[in-house]
Amino acid sequence: QVQLVESGGGLVQAGGSLRLSCAASGSIFSTIVMGWYRQVGGKQREMVADILRSGVTNYADSVKGRFTISRDNVKNTVYLQMNSLKREDTAVYYCAAARSRSDYVTGKMSSWGQGTQVTVSS
Repeated sequence: QVQLVESGGGLVQAGGSLRLSCAASGSIFSTIVMGWYRQVGGKQREMVADILRSGVTNYADSVKGRFTISRDNVKNTVYLQMNSLKREDTAVYYCAAARSRSDYVTGKMSSWGQGTQVTVSS
């Protein structure tokens, strides 16, 4: 069983920055891929960014050039640095972990975090 503990959400003005963190405990084989999804209201969760243990990263087009994902494999922690935030980035951000990228993109997660609210004001 993998547990994910998130931190770092909050309220920020448009153009500002926030950094999210997600610490994983449990089997490293369940955290081959770690990343972030976000959800607005009752809409479907959308992928934001993810990173493999190898360091390979993937980003949604909407955040490319503004968000940077990184991970510390020793600490089994993933980070999301969010710069140049826009109002449309407002959402609940969920950390997620999976055994493979195919599992990750199809929602077959080892675990989900509890979610952290990010609110960007104008």
